[in-house]
Amino acid sequence: MSGLDVISPGALSTIQDAGRQGYRHHGLAQGGALDLRSYTWANKLLDNPRNAACLEMVLGGFHAVARGNLQIALTGAEAPVRLNGRPVPLWQTQNLTDGDELVIGYSSSHRLIYLAMAGGLDAPECFGSRSVVVREYIAGQGSVTTGDRLVALEDGHQQPIRSVPLQHRLAPDTETRLRLIPGYQYRDFHPNDMQRLTTSVYRVSDLSDRMGFRLNGPAMSSPPSGIISEGIANGALQIPGDGLPIVLLNDCQTIGGYPKPGVVPTLDCGALAQQLPGAQVRFELTDIATVQNERRLFERHYQCTRWRSCGQSLEWQ
Repeated sequence: MSGLDVISPGALSTIQDAGRQGYRHHGLAQGGALDLRSYTWANKLLDNPRNAACLEMVLGGFHAVARGNLQIALTGAEAPVRLNGRPVPLWQTQNLTDGDELVIGYSSSHRLIYLAMAGGLDAPECFGSRSVVVREYIAGQGSVTTGDRLVALEDGHQQPIRSVPLQHRLAPDTETRLRLIPGYQYRDFHPNDMQRLTTSVYRVSDLSDRMGFRLNGPAMSSPPSGIISEGIANGALQIPGDGLPIVLLNDCQTIGGYPKPGVVPTLDCGALAQQLPGAQVRFELTDIATVQNERRLFERHYQCTRWRSCGQSLEWQ
């Protein structure tokens, strides 16, 4: 089968799909691609199955050589990409032949880059998913290392280049808006603290990873005391004793004892996961119907559109 021989995996590269479903009661994190939009577009470019596994790279620094003919797609953080020494853009497909050298430099803005292959990446499936949660140390699953071969489930054929329309790509570095769906503990927080949360600017801490992003800024003056540990969801906004918010992401623990005013929706979590330390973040309240409708449209767009022959736009079927 065609694939890529890894010469350098960069800072951290892992195989991710849409994540595990139905295993949190066993203490297993969901895992999966942090930036749902970039991950989904990488697969859409290749007409892959919705849950196909991709390579998720933190910051870049990836170097590999093609074995066989294959077609790939690159999306996510802007980074210099060279194919056989020739600059090529992200957010589009590339046709590779045996021996082609792919080098992805480091991103200076945003955090995550996604590499998809035709059909998806062939990787061991565990608990219904190919996603890797490094901290769980499951046998046979770990980060990508030098010497690994990333195998495509389908051999690539020379295909017209496809590009993601500009309006669907990552926005330039600006203040990131995080919507918050109030939860049942929302009214346990003092109104002044909730006003402070939704009117202040926060910055991404360097103490942020796939488990969650810590935010620096105005602390809540009187957050509720700890609660009995309970199940928590991806996107939950925890407020620990120091009053500074933590947005939990895909590799988060399954139970926790910090109070939570609400949940950040998945698509907004992806926007947060792309931010580098120091990036500005704001919260605003929303309702569940609004974000559910947005997510339905997002999924319907994937299932019910097809590429025009030019490869530069999509049409509804």
